[in-house]
Amino acid sequence: MSVADNFRAFRANYLIPAATVGTISYRYKRITKQLNKDFWNTESETAHSLYVGSYGRDTAANGVSDLDVAFELPSSVYQKYNAYQTNGQSALLQEVKQSIGRTYSTSYVGADGQIIAVNFDDGIRFEFLPVFVNTSNTYTFADSNSGGTWKTCDPRGEMTAFSTRDKNTANGNLKAVCRMARIWRDRHSVPMSGMLIDTLAYQFIADWAHRDKSYLYHDYLVRDFLLYLSQIDTSQTYWRAPGSGSYVFKKGNFQTQAGASYKDALSAIEHESNGRPTTARNKWREIFGPTYP
Repeated sequence: MSVADNFRAFRANYLIPAATVGTISYRYKRITKQLNKDFWNTESETAHSLYVGSYGRDTAANGVSDLDVAFELPSSVYQKYNAYQTNGQSALLQEVKQSIGRTYSTSYVGADGQIIAVNFDDGIRFEFLPVFVNTSNTYTFADSNSGGTWKTCDPRGEMTAFSTRDKNTANGNLKAVCRMARIWRDRHSVPMSGMLIDTLAYQFIADWAHRDKSYLYHDYLVRDFLLYLSQIDTSQTYWRAPGSGSYVFKKGNFQTQAGASYKDALSAIEHESNGRPTTARNKWREIFGPTYP
């Protein structure tokens, strides 16, 4: 098989399986329907609800465990809880929790005091963020910590930025490298959030020389992104997310593992070019594990 064939097969493995997508959709629609019934007097399974996070940006990979969903609430609900003298944000989260609990009783307010979470037995976790739509199309959401505050976020702006760069200038390579980086991260327990991977990939792909190419260059794509990660200053602690400007903080040092895997990628490419495809495959598997074919 050629390099392009190998990375096509790899893609088939790292994409989220259709059965998992179906399960996610079923749960999403069931919870959304209940929230719409309680807050909007409708039984729509999709209205007022939006996948955000990596699933919304379409950068999630096989093995995804966290599903982030923003649910838009009527402005009257904001007026109600904003009028509370103390922590109306906490009361809001509790009301949304009760609604979700009518479908899945295991729901609970997350440790960050901003979301309602539901953990499922198959390892998938839904995190619902109750939001109010601003005139700028950003969201206002509740933070129940420290007595309660309102904060803003812009997941739509993030998704638009990723989609635009991926389609218009990167030929699908932006989302591809984000997914492959997640497989690498999980294989080596690299301390990187999905948002950090996506933010750094977004910056990297803008100047990558082969960004308009396809699968034939995916070995170079992996190699060059790992080199890019390895060369980032270890003293840098945060970046700004594309499309929203939100702060994205690092969890730990990822540069060392990126450097080690970069050397493996160099070796894999060398073996491939010298007619040793089996050895090359073993090197790619050192990077990605058994997800690589």
